[in-house]
Amino acid sequence: MSQCESYPYSESYAIISNDWILKAGIWEMGKIKFIYYQENDIWVGWLEEYPDYRSQGKTLDELKENLKDIYEDLGAGKIPNVRRHGELVVG
Repeated sequence: MSQCESYPYSESYAIISNDWILKAGIWEMGKIKFIYYQENDIWVGWLEEYPDYRSQGKTLDELKENLKDIYEDLGAGKIPNVRRHGELVVG
């Protein structure tokens, strides 16, 4: 896994693979990118598309499961006023 220079700490960039993604109301198999790092004995991370929603886990696998839960809640509309990360093409 490669290091992300655009984030503080020594965070890593990874993909939660073999996950179901909600697209237009239909769950599809896909991948979700997330950013993570280890701080002492705790793994901290967030979904790349939703940087405001951080989670943690005692192990990297526990962090991944927690991030999947957040993703499901976001897709189901259980979290109000969601801010997303986007990309704009100019010029």
